[in-house]
Amino acid sequence: MSKGRLEAFSDGVIAIIITIMVLEMKAPPGGSLQDLRSVLPVFLSYVMSFLYVGIYWNNHHHMLHTCTAVTGAMLWANLHLLFWLSLFPFTTRWMGENHFTAVPTALYGVVLLMAAFAYLLLQQAIIRAQGPDSILKKAIGSDWKGKLSPVLYIAAILVSFRSSRTAQALLAIAALIWLIPDRRIENYVRAIDSTSD
Repeated sequence: MSKGRLEAFSDGVIAIIITIMVLEMKAPPGGSLQDLRSVLPVFLSYVMSFLYVGIYWNNHHHMLHTCTAVTGAMLWANLHLLFWLSLFPFTTRWMGENHFTAVPTALYGVVLLMAAFAYLLLQQAIIRAQGPDSILKKAIGSDWKGKLSPVLYIAAILVSFRSSRTAQALLAIAALIWLIPDRRIENYVRAIDSTSD
């Protein structure tokens, strides 16, 4: 199977996830700015989830750029990742409609943690398929972002029962870390391409 089919399927699922999330947002009754306050938590949870889905889409694209072939293990690992991403609309809405209370926030953190774990499994499946000279392994290096994010998710899950605001701050920090452009894979692939010309 070519990586094009895997990318197209993944892009389609991610587009549907974003569509479902935005369709879950309901306009407030009334036409004043004051009326918007009632839907502010739903909007803020949507913004955070949109950022996370965008981060996964972007990094997924760069990671698959290193692939030359797709294996069965990669297909299942990719489906595993898409499963956890597909839970974003549910946890986003539940968290927003309940104004970031402890249990919905903790569940949101669990989904983020499991998505991070699934992404790591996909990354490892690609590295195994590429063999000892894996382009992806060389490109990601120490992967400090990939190691720090699950720690922040676990901390957010645990602290959500004492302070959901602190948990939300930890989840936002994890997203912001990934918003800083990460060009490791892009730069590594570009360097290889320029030396092969």
